[in-house]
Amino acid sequence: MTDSTTTHSPATQDAAPIVPSFAAVHDVVDRLRATGYLADDATATSTFLADRLGKPLLVEGPAGVGKTELARAIAAATDAELVRLQCYEGIDEARALYEWNHAKQILHIQATGTRDWAEAKTDIFSEEFLLPRPLLTAISRTDPTVLLIDEVDKADVDVEGLLLEVLSDFAVTIPEMGTVVASRRPIVILTSNATRELSEALKRRCLYLFIDFPDAAREKEILESRVPNLPDALASELVRIVGVLRTLDIRKKPSVAETIDWANTLLALGAGEERSKGGRLDEGLIARTLGVVLKHRPDLKTAVKELKLG
Repeated sequence: MTDSTTTHSPATQDAAPIVPSFAAVHDVVDRLRATGYLADDATATSTFLADRLGKPLLVEGPAGVGKTELARAIAAATDAELVRLQCYEGIDEARALYEWNHAKQILHIQATGTRDWAEAKTDIFSEEFLLPRPLLTAISRTDPTVLLIDEVDKADVDVEGLLLEVLSDFAVTIPEMGTVVASRRPIVILTSNATRELSEALKRRCLYLFIDFPDAAREKEILESRVPNLPDALASELVRIVGVLRTLDIRKKPSVAETIDWANTLLALGAGEERSKGGRLDEGLIARTLGVVLKHRPDLKTAVKELKLG
């Protein structure tokens, strides 16, 4: 049951209000599980605190462990809109925050005839001509919102400065219009693959969670949840093989999503029927389908050699 109590940050009386979506840590576990996301204790606790305290949650870990999926699951569990800012090298304020519709501004000036600049600018620098990008969109929404700032480590260092105002005050300053303050604080999830060190200023504003590859028992549970027709023996063998692959010196270790894809691939090729009849999973089939979980040729060669598949 959602706790709709509104609390306020002690920092400033004008701070964006916090409207918690989860009642307790066990509520997080249950509601995320209902979306198909199996959260461990650390993930559930961090999610609850981010929601209850109104603080952004920085989630680090290898690619493919479920960082982005966590944000999607939170949005689904809370009936919130997911607003995603995908970071990349070269992303700037215009792509992250807002920009003006210059073409529409010019057309408006031409259509309204000769006027002095002081009069014209009051029209063209208004909401009608504003193009909100993910950060401003999330701040402006009045309904439940999850703001996902994905792969923040791929953005330039300068972009972190842009994030500081948004994540500190949940407000965006538009020089021509003033400051937009969130009427309801979004749940904010930042993800990072740790390809570069983030600034201490950004980290101070966030709670921190590290998600690693799941252990064998957890990954098997995920497989059983996502691929319900998967025989138990095949699930165990897949988890074992993927665990071995992750110990190898390869460029890209298999993600949980790729383990799920591999399970569906093997089922489509009839591997589940063979196992249910007591047959052994064919090594040739493993070798032929390794491209589902390994995406680089040297990785494939290493895996075939180490698994003794050829």
